[in-house]
Amino acid sequence: MTESAAGPSGPGTVVLELGPGVGALVLFTPAELDGREIEISRSDAACEAAAVRRTHSQVRPRHTVSATKYAAVYPDLAAGPYTIWADSSRPAGQVVIAGGRITNWNWPA
Repeated sequence: MTESAAGPSGPGTVVLELGPGVGALVLFTPAELDGREIEISRSDAACEAAAVRRTHSQVRPRHTVSATKYAAVYPDLAAGPYTIWADSSRPAGQVVIAGGRITNWNWPA
């Protein structure tokens, strides 16, 4: 099976369902990360390191009227703390997802 890469998205093309205990993450990156899959995982005490499941999203261009930004979008995240992974073993940072909200995070320089 061949997996095709999605192209750039325009305004209003990403639908997020938010609610009590469920939020989303928009991870903004530099343009040079276009196409990269970035993983995140829960990072609270309730998750054992060996059992932590990672999820990933692809960085894509996001076109708006005024600019093009690059971002990965993670919908339907349970509220709580998450680790954003720079690679398979090195964290890039931490973020806390709030229920009913979209959390923005910028890739470190």
